[in-house]
Amino acid sequence: MLRSHTNGELRQENVGQTVTLVGWVQRTRDKGGILWIDLRDRYGITQLALEEGVESEAVREVARTLGREFVVSVTGKVAERYSKNAHIATGDIEIRVEQLDVLNPAKLPPFLIEDETDGGDELRMKYRYLDLRRTPVRNNLMLRHRMAQAVRRYLDGQDFIEVETPVLIKSTPEGARDFVVPSRMNPGEFYALPQSPQTFKQLLMVSGFDRYFQIVKCFRDEDLRADRQPEFTQIDCEMAFVEQEDILNTFEGLVRYLFKEIKNLDFPTVPRMEYADAMRWYGNDKPDVRFDMKFVELNDVVQGQGFPVFDSAELVVGINAATCAAYTRKQLDELTNFVKKPQLGATGLVYARVEAGGVVKSSVDKFYSQEELQKWKTAFNANEGDLLLILAGPADKTRKALSELRLEMGQRLGLRDKDTFAPLWVVNFPLLEYIEEEGRYFAMHHPFTSPKPDDLHLLDNPDTIGQARANAYDLVINGVEVGGGSIRIHDRAVQARMFSLLGFSPEEAQAQFGFLLDAFEYGAPPHGGIAFGFDRLCSLFGGADSIRDFIAFPKNNSGRDVMIDSPSQISDKQLTELSIKTAVVAK
Repeated sequence: MLRSHTNGELRQENVGQTVTLVGWVQRTRDKGGILWIDLRDRYGITQLALEEGVESEAVREVARTLGREFVVSVTGKVAERYSKNAHIATGDIEIRVEQLDVLNPAKLPPFLIEDETDGGDELRMKYRYLDLRRTPVRNNLMLRHRMAQAVRRYLDGQDFIEVETPVLIKSTPEGARDFVVPSRMNPGEFYALPQSPQTFKQLLMVSGFDRYFQIVKCFRDEDLRADRQPEFTQIDCEMAFVEQEDILNTFEGLVRYLFKEIKNLDFPTVPRMEYADAMRWYGNDKPDVRFDMKFVELNDVVQGQGFPVFDSAELVVGINAATCAAYTRKQLDELTNFVKKPQLGATGLVYARVEAGGVVKSSVDKFYSQEELQKWKTAFNANEGDLLLILAGPADKTRKALSELRLEMGQRLGLRDKDTFAPLWVVNFPLLEYIEEEGRYFAMHHPFTSPKPDDLHLLDNPDTIGQARANAYDLVINGVEVGGGSIRIHDRAVQARMFSLLGFSPEEAQAQFGFLLDAFEYGAPPHGGIAFGFDRLCSLFGGADSIRDFIAFPKNNSGRDVMIDSPSQISDKQLTELSIKTAVVAK
């Protein structure tokens, strides 16, 4: 080894020892009579000291040539610092340098490699290998490592077997777009990169591997945002001979184990909420339950009083923003403009304040007497000083807008603390959703999700198909869906029926999924599973909004790796070998 110790290792008990350290020059401070160098590696920072008349002048001259990010080796004695630094682990000591060698000089980096940097996102992604030297980024990847090891420890302790599944698979039409890979040996034919190992883990259950898991790369060609990447990682799991309750208990155990191991937090249990209640109370199938502020439906309370906006609305619904009655007109205008944004589409916002003595003052007082307004107060269980915020319009659109307004109020009131965690199971989703533009049903989760046994009969009547519930469940933490799964269909007839409801002809179903349908005829056990978004879990545990911070080499919002300049064109020779001719069509 080129070093005797790391730069985060030495302490006061090492004083007097001769040591050899290696690393990168974080910064130098030349005060004339004494020169200090901060030496960094992944373990920490150690201060080097070279004092005039004490250390060799030749060594001091070499030290004066050092720039940021030079790679150096240093040998010297550990000494107690006169001015200690409580902000670093090695802050009680320094190295009195006896020998200094430059292992590799460095160009001046394009941005500061410090905890707080002056580099923008694109610049840091272009030089990601430099950004990874920064302590916050390195700590993110160390957290990811610790979480991956904890996942493996827990699942291994539950008798799960880690099995790798193929990366080159068959393209299927459901879900997001596939990334496709041309086959040189089969001209005109393509592999797809897996959006998940869904069918393979089901086949493993048919094969008798009753407990499978994999920390696996998945690929989806979809529009990107902060919490999406074209390639991402899942904790993919499946179990045989189980019911929904077994899945929830097993993976609730995983979540509780991770919180204990990584954050030292204890959760005695993870509460459960029906999908229908989540939509009714929060307008969202992944509610943030770190704070209350549940929806209050008001149709029976406010309609029939001559206010056209309420009287004509399919739904009138609101939230109680406790203690916010003192909001100014400017703040209320900000909230009105917020809900009127095109992506939310509300036409306006009605508000009411509960003032001193319990008097209610609203923005629509001319339509409602104080007696009627007191009914509002009662419906919201409001107290003096509360602010009532109300929206009206089409039910689905209004719930969506109010859900966003609720989250905005939670943010403004400091109720969405990143160090507070509220895990939640959401269960009993609809099995199917009808898309008017397509003129057919789509699977709410995926085509292999089992209906609730009690709802199987609903699939036989066109009028009740949409009422069937899925044997499905999502894990939500702080308003973010971090995992989802279901009990699977294991009967060929039921699976064929599901494909039919989704618009597949028998021939199409056989062509796309014949291998799975055939497998079900050879003794498929009841089975189910779940997949967690590992990148999202890491970002939540790390208190970050973007999963990019927890991926070593991420893509930007255009799906580009600006460091290696990918995707890129390939040569005509490669295209010829693949039997491909390209013609880029402008959109």
